[in-house]
Order: sequence, then C-alpha cells, then structure tokens
Amino acid sequence: MNRLGFIPAAASSVLLRPRTNVTDRGFVSGYAPSIPLRGTPTPQRPSHGATSTKAVVGTGLFTASKPTDRKVVAPADARKCVKIVYIVLESQYQSSMTAAANNINRENPNISMEVSGYLLEELRDPANYQMLKNDLEEANIFIGSLIFVQDLAELVVNAVKPVRDRLDACVIFPSMPDVMRLNKLGSFQMNQLGRTNSAISKFMRKKKQENGASFEDSMLKLLRTLPKVLKYLPNDKAQDARSFMLSFQYWLGGSVDNIQNFLLMITDKYVTASPAQTKQVALPVVYPDVGIWHPVAPRMFEDLEEYMEWYTNEHCPVANLSSESPTVGLVLARTHMITGDDCHYVSLVSELEANGAKVIPVFSSGLDYSLPIEKFFFHKGTNNANIDVFVSLTGFALVGGPARQDHPKAIAALKKLDRPYLCSLPLVFQTTEEWKESDLGLHPVQVALQVSLPELDGAIEPVIFAGRDGLTGRSIPLQDRITTIAQRALKWGELRRKQVAEKKIAITIFAFPPDKGNIGTAAYLNVFGSTFKVMQGLREQGYGVENLPESPEALMEEILHDKEARVSSPELNVAYRMPVDEYTEICEYQEALHENWGPPPGQLNTDGKDLLVYGKSFGNVFIGVQPTFGYEGDPMRLLFAKSASPHHGFAAFYAYLEKVWKADAVLHFGTHGSLEFMPGKQVGMSDLCYPDKLISSTPNIYYYAANNPSEATIAKRRSYAGTISYLTPPAENAGLYKGLKELSELVASYQGQKDTGRAGGIVNSIVELARQVNLDKDVAFPEEDAKTLSESQRDLLVGKVYKKLIEVESRLLPSGLHTIGEPPTAQEAIATLVSISSLDRLNDKGETETKSLPRVIAESINRDIDEIYKNSDRGVLEDVDMLQKITEASRAAVRALVENSVNADGRIETVSAINLGAFIGKMMGIKSPMGEALKEKGFPDVDDKELVPMVDYLEFCLEQVIKDNEMTALINALNGRFIPPGPGGDPVRNPDVLPTGKNIHALDPQSLPTIAALDSGKVVVDRLLEQQMDTDGSLPETISVMMWGSDCLKTSGESIAEIYWLIGARPLPDALGRINKIELIPLEELGRPRVDVVVNCSGVFRDLFINQMALMDKAVKLAAEADEDPEMNFVRKHALEQAAELEIPIREAATRVFSNASGSYSANVSLAIENGGWDDEKQLQDMYLSRKGFAFNADRPGEMKVSQAIFEKSLSTVDVTFQNLDSGEISLTDVSHYLDSDPTKVVERLRKDGKKPKAFIADTTTANAQVRSLSATIRLDTRTKLVNPKWIEGNLKSGYEGAREIAKRLRNTYGFAATSGEVDNFVFQDANDTFIKDEEMQKRLMDMNPNSFRDMVTTFLEAAGRGYWEASDEDLDKLRELYSEVEDRIEGVE
Repeated sequence: MNRLGFIPAAASSVLLRPRTNVTDRGFVSGYAPSIPLRGTPTPQRPSHGATSTKAVVGTGLFTASKPTDRKVVAPADARKCVKIVYIVLESQYQSSMTAAANNINRENPNISMEVSGYLLEELRDPANYQMLKNDLEEANIFIGSLIFVQDLAELVVNAVKPVRDRLDACVIFPSMPDVMRLNKLGSFQMNQLGRTNSAISKFMRKKKQENGASFEDSMLKLLRTLPKVLKYLPNDKAQDARSFMLSFQYWLGGSVDNIQNFLLMITDKYVTASPAQTKQVALPVVYPDVGIWHPVAPRMFEDLEEYMEWYTNEHCPVANLSSESPTVGLVLARTHMITGDDCHYVSLVSELEANGAKVIPVFSSGLDYSLPIEKFFFHKGTNNANIDVFVSLTGFALVGGPARQDHPKAIAALKKLDRPYLCSLPLVFQTTEEWKESDLGLHPVQVALQVSLPELDGAIEPVIFAGRDGLTGRSIPLQDRITTIAQRALKWGELRRKQVAEKKIAITIFAFPPDKGNIGTAAYLNVFGSTFKVMQGLREQGYGVENLPESPEALMEEILHDKEARVSSPELNVAYRMPVDEYTEICEYQEALHENWGPPPGQLNTDGKDLLVYGKSFGNVFIGVQPTFGYEGDPMRLLFAKSASPHHGFAAFYAYLEKVWKADAVLHFGTHGSLEFMPGKQVGMSDLCYPDKLISSTPNIYYYAANNPSEATIAKRRSYAGTISYLTPPAENAGLYKGLKELSELVASYQGQKDTGRAGGIVNSIVELARQVNLDKDVAFPEEDAKTLSESQRDLLVGKVYKKLIEVESRLLPSGLHTIGEPPTAQEAIATLVSISSLDRLNDKGETETKSLPRVIAESINRDIDEIYKNSDRGVLEDVDMLQKITEASRAAVRALVENSVNADGRIETVSAINLGAFIGKMMGIKSPMGEALKEKGFPDVDDKELVPMVDYLEFCLEQVIKDNEMTALINALNGRFIPPGPGGDPVRNPDVLPTGKNIHALDPQSLPTIAALDSGKVVVDRLLEQQMDTDGSLPETISVMMWGSDCLKTSGESIAEIYWLIGARPLPDALGRINKIELIPLEELGRPRVDVVVNCSGVFRDLFINQMALMDKAVKLAAEADEDPEMNFVRKHALEQAAELEIPIREAATRVFSNASGSYSANVSLAIENGGWDDEKQLQDMYLSRKGFAFNADRPGEMKVSQAIFEKSLSTVDVTFQNLDSGEISLTDVSHYLDSDPTKVVERLRKDGKKPKAFIADTTTANAQVRSLSATIRLDTRTKLVNPKWIEGNLKSGYEGAREIAKRLRNTYGFAATSGEVDNFVFQDANDTFIKDEEMQKRLMDMNPNSFRDMVTTFLEAAGRGYWEASDEDLDKLRELYSEVEDRIEGVE
C-alpha cells in the first residue's frame, strides 16, 4: 500500500513496466527545456511543522481542511521574500504550487517565497476568511482560478478589491466576471470585462458567437493567435497582455517547472524591488490540447493510430489483452496528469485492464470534451465507434465547464458516439473522511456543477471514484468505488457485445401497498399489459422469451399464483427458494441487516426456512416481484426511526438477480419501487449505502413516468438507473353527470329565459338542485326566495353555480392507464393539445412569443382573456358564459387541426400540416379548417394570420405526442446504446417532454425560479392573501408551505418564487445568469407586511434543490435581521419572540427551512394510514414532527440538524397551510404524498389558541390559476374523479389495476380526513352509494380485484369507526357483510 492508501489491483498493468521520464519533442514546446511528463517531486509538508488535520464532520462547512496545512513559509534569511496568496476551486494545483515554492526557496539565490493557499470552499469558515484577509494585507501577488461559486466569488472580491491597488500583481484565470475584473499586470487590466471594445474582448466575443466556446476555450484560442492580437495594442500594453497570456500558458501547463517559472516571471516583471533573475526564465512547456494518455505510455499521443500501434503491439501482450477484449473510452482532466495528481486515473485504468478491458483514455486542455471524442473514439474514416462504453472522469458537462455549457452540442456528439455515457467524479469540496462520514454525501455545489449538468447531456451513474487528501490536496483512489465503476462499465459494454439470444433480462415489478391486490403498481401504467407488450417486443428482437402466455391477464395469473394453488389463492408464484446458507454466502452485507431484522431468514419473504423470491422465468426473461420496504406491517415502528435498512428478503431478491439468475440487466417497471429510496447518502453513494449494495454491478434500466422528473432523478443518482420516460394516460374532460348535468341544463334554461317572469322560479330550482348535489359547500345560497332577488343578484348567483359546473366539466382526467408502446389515438390527443393551446408560450425573457388560442379568440372580439378570467372567477354570468364559449371554440379548432391528419383507423401516422398561408392568400371568406371551426362556434373574426404561430406549435406538439419511442429506447438500452436525454415534467407546460422514451433529466437547479415562474408565483401569492383576507379579514402572519421536487421542476420554480413573494424578497441572477443571490424588496415597494413562512421540503426537493433551500434560508434571515417594524415584518416579529423564548440568537430563531433527515423521504403518515396501524391522530402528528423537523441552515450548509423545538415554535404561529398542484395529471388524492405532508391538524395542536389553520391549495394546472380551500379541492377531486362515471369506467377498462386505482384514491381521501378534518361527510356517502350500494358495481370490483375491493370496504369501515363519516346502520351492516364475503373469496372459501 502506498502513502495515499492505494493498493493497485493484482493484475494491474501499471506494474508491468517501469515509468520512464521521456520528453517527446513532438508535443513539448521547442523553447522549453525538457521536463518529466510525470514524476514531479512528492508534495512536501508545510515547511515549519504543520500537521495533518483530521476532518471534523458535521461542521456544516463541508471541509475541515486547513489553509495552514498547505502554507509554505520562507526561510529566515536576507533574500527578498515574495508573498503569494492563491485560491483555487480544485486542489490538484496545490502540490505543484508547494513544490515550486520549495524549489525556489532551496535554489534561488536572490528571492524566497511565502505561499498561502486556499481552496475556495474553505472560505465559508469565518476564521479562514479572516486569515485570507490578513494574508492579503502583506501579499505581493494574488492568484485565483475557477472561482465560479457565486457567494464565494463575492467573498473573494470583497477580500481582494480593497488591497488590489497595493498588490504588485493580481492574476485571475477563468472565473466569474467580477473576479476576473480584479486582474492587474502592469497596464493590463480586465476591469472593463464584458463592457469594453478592446481587441481581446472583441476576439473573445467573436469566438463565443462562432461556436459557443466557453471563456476558457476562448482564452486558449487567444493564446494560439496572440501575435495577431498584440499588434493592435500599444507596446507596453502588449507586453503586459503577453505576460498575462504567458501566465495562463504556465498555469495550464500545471507542472512544477511551469508553475515555478510562472512565479519567477511574475516576480521578475512586477514585484517592486525584486532582484533581477540570474538566468532567463524558461518559456512555458506546452502540452497537447487534446490527446491520449496512458499511465505506462512513453508519451502523450495526438494521433489515434500511433496510440493503438503502441497499445496493441507493446502493451496488450503484457497486459493479457487481445483484439476480442472490450474497449472502454475514458475522458480525463488534463490538469491532473500534468500536475502529477493522477493516481486515481492510474488506479481506474489499472482496474479496467485487470478486468480484461482495453482503454482509450483521452483528454482536452479546454472544457470541450466533444473534441477528443470526435478525434479518438471512432474507427478512422468512419462514424463507427471504437469503444463499447464511455466513462467521463472529469465531473464536468461534456461541453463547457462550471460556467457555461453547450448541451445541444454535447448531445449531438453523444448521439453520434451512441454508447452508454457514465459520468464518474472525484471529490472536490470534501476530504475523503468528510464524505464518508456525511449523511448528505456529495457537497451540494458539486452536485449542482458535476451531477446536475452532466445529466442534461444524458449522463448516468454519478459514482465517486476518488477522494481528496486534506493535507496534500491530492486525489486518492477509492478502490471499492473504482471496482464498482469498472464492473458496471464493463457490464454496460457487454450489453452491446453479447448475442441477443444469450442475454438474460430481469423485469422487476412492484407491490405497494404490500397486498396481493397491489402487485404490479406503477403510476399511470398498465403494468401487466405493458410487460406483456415488452415481452412480445423482446421476443421479436430475438431474445430468449419462452412460454409467454397468450394475454396480459394470463401473464398476471402466472405471476400471482402458485401453479398448484387455486385461482383464488393469495400466494405469489415462488421462483426460487434460497437456503439461508446460500444467502449468507452470496449477500456479503447481510450481517448489517441483523440490527433491524434479526438473523435470516427473518419474517418477510420467507416460509420460515428459506428466503423466497417471487416471480417467474420465461426462458431468458425473468419477471420478479420486488419485496416491499418492510415496515408496512408495523408503521408505528417508524415513529422514532430516522432511517432503516432493507430486510433479508429484499437483499435476497437482488442477490438472486445478480448472483443466481445472473441478469445482464434489470428493468424496473414503472414509477416507482423502493430500491432508490433505501437508506444511504443523498448523492454520491458509498459502499455502505444500500441502493449501491443492492443494485451492485447490474445495469439498471428504469421505465419512469415522464411527469415525475424529481423522483426519476433520485432513481438515477441513488440506484444508478438509466431512465426511459413513458407517457401518462391521454387526458379527457371530466364532463358532467347525473345531478350536475341536470344543473347545467337548468343554468342554460335560465340564460334563455332570464328576462322572463320564469327567471326567479328557475333560480329556485337551481338552488334546490345545487343543495342536493352539495354545491352549497362551494356557493353561498340565500335563504330567501330567489324571486325576491334583483336581476343582477340572480345573475351573480347563477354565474357562481355555472362557474363551479364548468370547473368540474373542464377538469382534465387521465383516461385509464398507459400501455408501453401504444401512442394515443387522435381523439385522445385532442384534450392534451387543447390544454397546450390554452397557455401563452414565453421566451427566456418572460415575453409572450406565441399567444394562446383563447387569447387570440378573445382579441377577435376586442376582449382581454385575463379580464374574462377575473370576471369569471367572480361569477359574472356574462363572462362565465363567454369563457365557456371560448373553451368550446378552442376544442373545436384543435379538433379540426387533429382531424386534418387522421387516417381511416382513427390514428395519426404522420401530421398533415395546415397551410395557413394558402388560406390567407385566398379570397375573402375562405378560412382554414381551424378558422371555419371557430366561425361555427361564433367567432368569425379570428384572423388566420393570428393563428399561424399557435398552429405551427400545435402541429409540432402533435408530431411528438404520436411518436412511439418507449419500446425502441428499451431495445437500444439493452443493446448498450446511448439513450438521448429529455426533460421530465408536464407535457402541457413543457411539450419538450415529448416524445417519451428519453432518459429523464431535471433542470439546472441554478436556473430557478425563471422570470415566468416569478410572475406566476406572484399571481398565486396575491390570490392566496386575498382569499385569507376575504375569510378572516386580515393577512396571515405565518404560512406553512410544502415544497415538492416535481412541482418545482414542472413549473420552473413557481413554488420557490411563492416563498420569495411571501417574504418580500427578490432573487437575482449572477453574472452568468444563475440564480444565486437574494435581496429584500423594500416595504414601500412591497406594499404590505412581510409574511413569515415555514418551508417544509420533501426529501426529493432536498436532494435536488439544496442550493435553493440555502437561498430561501438566506431570504428568511435577511428579513429577520432587517431593521423594520415587527408589525410590518412578521418574520422578524416571530424570530424575536422565539429567540427570547428559546434563548437563542435571532439568526438561529429565524430557522424556517425544514425537511427529513438525509436519506429519509417522507413523514410516513401515509404509510400508517395505508396500513391502519395507528391508534389516534396524535400518533400521526408525532410521526410528522419527528421526521420532518430537520432544519437546513445556509450558514452551515452541510447539516440537516434535528431542530424540533424551533420547528414546533414556528408551526405554532401558522395561520394558513398551503400546497401546490402543478399539473392536471396529478390531483390531490391521486397520490399519498400530499396527505403525508399535510400539517393542518399538527398546527391546530401546536397553536396556543387551538385554532385550526385555514388550508389552501394552489391549482396552476390551467392558464387561470386558482387558489381553493383544501376542502373545496377535495370536493372537486371527488366530483371529477372518485364518483365520476367517466373516470370510473376509464379505470375499469384496465381491470385488476384499474380497480386498485379506485381503491387508492378512496384511501387517500380518507387520509386527508385524518390529517386535516377537511373531508365533507357527503364525500364518503357518495362514494359508498357509488361503489357499495350499486350491486352491479360492487360485483365488478370484487371480481376484478377482490383484494382492492376489500381495501375499499375496510376504508369505509375505518372512516365510520374513526368518526370521519356519519354512516347509517344500514350502510355499516352492508359493509360488514361484504367484508366477510370478500374475505371468504380471497381465502378460497366457497
């Protein structure tokens, strides 16, 4: 083992030959003396006894490495002492800087050097920052590089700017513009960077325009053309500019010699009273811009054929590699090789070769890694890749560094390469020990720069392969991680090489809740129908699929039942019985599970003797049922559990897939399972993290709903999944039925006869029927006879009823479940396109680029659609009716567009564009099909010219909707090909989500909130405050807001914007356009008091948006510390009160951003409700408080600290609880997440006055955003879905799975009764009448899925038993009778 703790692999190729120090004049600059390519002197410890500092974990500062550890102290002698301070983002320059300074101190007769070095992240520590300022007071030279973290860049500027004029030299390499403006070398300055017309600035702008080059790449090009640029500058300026460019060349060279000469050159030319050098300083040694590096090669190669000749003829024979060996393409950061900090690269190359793989390790001096890909990863003269899998080790996006990226260029390069793209990374901001001991895992800044950005290119598997030594700054290979990367990369590569008929694929389906009636759960997906389609597709491709049943139903029966069991048996098919001895042998980590689950076999997935793997094999395809999380039977066990572990049955399942079944790939089927939510770090798994242990080395392909990018991202980062998006079901309007339809007819009758004597009587009938259908919960009806009301009063009353009816009728419903490989029909596409057409499309500046169809229609009658929306919301009958007419006209126009492309089978094979230009050019009166449809609907004056932008947009969207890439993407993934990335989210808001079949990525978190999101957020906040004013007559002092990851991604940060508007804060972009700053809006401008907030972030939001959590925390603290009247600043008011009560500083008392502990993902309230194992509501509330009370602190961003006292104090002031609904696909009771995080009754318990807060839900699923009470939203959900015949029948078409969907929504509705008390009695009564009293419906449900029907009966009985439903004795007797009957059915009792 060497000094850095690296044990080379036994068969390591790097041990096969001694390293040679060779100078190749083909790539070393002619004017440089020869220097070793590697083999730089070992970095020395600080000259005067500094000792290694062990990491202090939990400081929240992410690195406890000390600047004093890297300080070089000059000898006490008569030489001129030059004092240098440097700050770098990454630590690889530390060893070269230290060695260079020590060489000068040892060898130079005239000068000595004192060097103080800082890693950028260290500046978060106030003591380190003060030390930096002290060092700068005496410094001669300041050097900075890659300072791209905004808040730290501000610290650097604030420290350097006051002493800049006194410094002899200030040299800044690519960094934030404000930092770059600190540059000073004689007359050379950059204080006008971005604002100047200098020759250098013009050149760099030109290069940026030509090819989107990054700042660093532009500077590289400038280096090559330096003579052309310098001739335009005065002589002295030319010399100083030349000095800066030479400095950059030295810096890019990075070796000890280059850094030493750089320091000498700057000192000689710019340090006051510096003695003259005794010999001329050598010019920079120049290395190839792009090339191939190998740890035992004699040189760097710039030609692929030369490398392959050396590699094939000299290296492969001694490394036991052949032409049949798989080939791995690696991309490396050149700075690590030239600074000698390459041990981690040596280790990975060594491990790959020891595992039988050839390697082509390439590099680039700039940050455009598409260049070496193009040059070295293709067979000469072809577009055929010469590698089997591609692994990037740089940590950066493929094109562009931490500042700006060119994702389209990167994706084009990766599509051409068409190989799996894995992106591993070294630790940058943490030492190895800090990362290992951190629950959070990877530093949030590194997640944003080196995980989120590569994902936009299509990268998967962000595995950390190298640590960092806190003392030397050197990279340390993490051998177990390197082994993992090598094994996983080679298995991905093997998918391309292996014969299709020999590949073994393990399809994994889910079961949650853990009931046989829930086998095959996935959001919006017909799992067995889709699995059957996939099996058929695999068989057509030549996979060894054997004995495939004839139908999805038959396939389901084979999975759900033992062959010897009766059809009604509840037993799953047992695919494999694993003896405990075998389990303990093949599951290396099983002993770690004993603490939670005891010794194997445990109680789950076992017959008491063996561990049971459920599923069935069909030749080379295995369908397995993923075991459940394990706590479902005892949810109260989670009351004080902050984390957990998988049970033995769960571990045995994945051990079976890899070690026994020997799967070449696992396909997780649908959103979502438990693997990615197992305990472990949030990002940057270690070998102790359970997702890493479980998936091990098997490639993971994951079908994930396109509308759920947040959880898809968790699956990618924690379980190394390559995701493939699938379409959510086609939408249709909910429509009206039964009493609601009759009520609509009465409204129409009133409109036709409002001016007659019958108007009052009709209004009386409307009121009576509205009460019967429980609309009196939503509209306040007068007690007096409607005949006594004035016409305007009647109009307003009918308008409000009409508005509620339209609200129900126009609500979008997912129609049934999606089946993989089945695109929607033309009719199914219409509702989606109508929704798409209803939104204005904005550009990046927030300006309207394409007007919505309703806006165009409204303008044709000289109306503003926004005014119509507002009047409709108020119940103005004329505009309620007008809005409905515009909606119907929009539907007709879109239908005309779609039908233009429909074939005889009612499907769309290709989109036939409507040539509006031809219609526009024709004689007056001839309109396009869309224009004719609008004319027929009463809008004859819509100009076809105005329709052109939206028609073009809709035709593009229609093309995307009908594409079918889901099956193709799976086949490509299984063949080891690149799956192009695409955003996840709501296809209505962002049609770029389409077509599906993409590798889902989230957004760049530093781009949120967008300008449009800020505007939308303000609308929601204004309406929320208006609602509360209307209800209570005063503004709320505190609002509790739940933050969801998917909501934030789909809306581009609307929920974050809402927090800022409530507080009265304004997010600001930095110089690169990233949202990294915040300021308070003056109270005079805000025009109201600042509202306090309690921000509770979901576990997924915490994982994806920790930088936004930091900004929100800063905003709250800015408000708390503002010198303002507490009665105009409720944040400050409450922080002062809580600081006094808890005896803590006001800044700590202003803690308002909370979430789960790292690695934990919910309150588990929904889990308890699902399983019924709770005694009273206090248990649920205690669970919420214990699991959600972990505070985030921007001052210490590494912590999620237990802060239940502050959490409870903050909640005790809450007047309003608030959540967002972000898309029409998911409503409040569709999923259990919303009720799991509902704190309404928690707040009621904590408030001193015992008053229940108002609960509101923002609905931004349409162009006209609404804020409704929680109870009103549940009523709307009930009317549009739970008891709506259209929704029920749409689900029952999917049979078994559809019945489960109905049962799930009933249970979620019941859950809100427990958490909020906001579910009306009629909701349960109407549901009971629909599903229980209707004997035909009752029989259908019991036959389709008896387990789910039993769950429905149980839910009704629980709701009555806990007092949430006032059920009649007759209803209860019938339910008890049905429970007994369904139990007998399930148990097989005749």
